[in-house]
Amino acid sequence: MSRAPQRIAVAIHAVEPATFERCALIRDWLEDHGVDRATLLVIPARDLHPLAARSPEMVEWLIERARRGDAIAQHGFQHVRPQRRVHRGELLADLRPRHLRRRGDAEFVGLDAAETRRAVESGWRLLKLAGIEPGGFVAPAYAYTPALRDTVSRRFRWWAELLRVGMAGDREAGSAGGDLLFPPIALGGAGTVRRALTPPAVRVGSLMMGSLLRLDLHPRNLETTRQVRALEWVLRRSAERTAVTYDELAGAGPATAAERPPAPEQLEAAQRARAA
Repeated sequence: MSRAPQRIAVAIHAVEPATFERCALIRDWLEDHGVDRATLLVIPARDLHPLAARSPEMVEWLIERARRGDAIAQHGFQHVRPQRRVHRGELLADLRPRHLRRRGDAEFVGLDAAETRRAVESGWRLLKLAGIEPGGFVAPAYAYTPALRDTVSRRFRWWAELLRVGMAGDREAGSAGGDLLFPPIALGGAGTVRRALTPPAVRVGSLMMGSLLRLDLHPRNLETTRQVRALEWVLRRSAERTAVTYDELAGAGPATAAERPPAPEQLEAAQRARAA
């Protein structure tokens, strides 16, 4: 009986102008450790300003990373929950363990279907206007509602949840679709005690993974030597695993030539043509 392929899927969360430099450093650090493909989760409008206007350097970096094999995913709209009252029934949409929830991160919990659709579509348009083609979607804090699943299944090739990766065509509201997966392992960042306990937990968690190891990184994950050492330990033990993107996990594969983001010189030529 042949052994299942050993793979590692790394996702860098919360990529936005304010975190760009740190995310770029993390991506280079991953490449130094043999992770040649990763998935970058981009927040379209943290402060409601167009991405391309806020940080053209980040846009160029994302386009270049996509050309080198990384996958791009839309990460909510603003990544924060709108200030509004949430009814008791709506809270049932967020079934994650308590330690994975952080106040304000569950952006779409409490939004109705129309509000959800507007937020997702607005974020997608901002990325497209910046020349970025998001292949998938990851909800902030992995907090999905039936309305959000229905919306993203119609717009994206895939969307990642805590335990599954849904694919285009899985449009039954409230169902993620896809095979059951181990949840991603991630370092926490809130509180001194939590920071002290998480690195050992990350090491143990990585040993419990099966053929697929999902690793979530956030810009705040490399703030201490203990955090860096824990992640390096995981990456060293995963050196035999093949790095894959969430595009590949969903069966969509890398973007085709037609779907791949254009090179910076192509964008400049298009802008000159429009100006003329």
